[in-house]
Amino acid sequence: MSAGGKGAHRKQKNEALVEICSVRVGKSLFGVPIQHILEIVGSTRPRPIPLAPGFVGGLVHYRGDVLTTVSLRSLLELPALEGAQDILVLESATGCFGLLVDAVGEVLTVDAVDYEPNPSTLDERRRALLAGAYKLKDSLLVMLDPERLDPARLGEAKAA
Repeated sequence: MSAGGKGAHRKQKNEALVEICSVRVGKSLFGVPIQHILEIVGSTRPRPIPLAPGFVGGLVHYRGDVLTTVSLRSLLELPALEGAQDILVLESATGCFGLLVDAVGEVLTVDAVDYEPNPSTLDERRRALLAGAYKLKDSLLVMLDPERLDPARLGEAKAA
């Protein structure tokens, strides 16, 4: 094999790698593609919004603006967490929003060949939120799609 051939093979292999920011909610490990993350804001307590849908975690001040947050715990029907939570500031088609999680972990580099789509047995509500999973050495990294978690989209789905 020529030197050019080795380089082409290495480049092709690197293209199959994906960088994911890991987050924890309860005992579960989730991931968000890093290209959707604008910033990580640690230890924040959003202000509640009276009469807001249950998935809305509240409002936070963010860079001179007000950011709506989505509670991943609420979407997964887990009990509310007392105290501060971490927020991933995500970018979607309709703008920015915050995703409330128990804790932000590390950035993981995963191989695309380890990706599995949602199983057909997954209930419809969770299938609407989750985007598949990566098989890790000791666990599963359940993928979140920021477009599916956008508060505008969640509000439309709830109204339908």
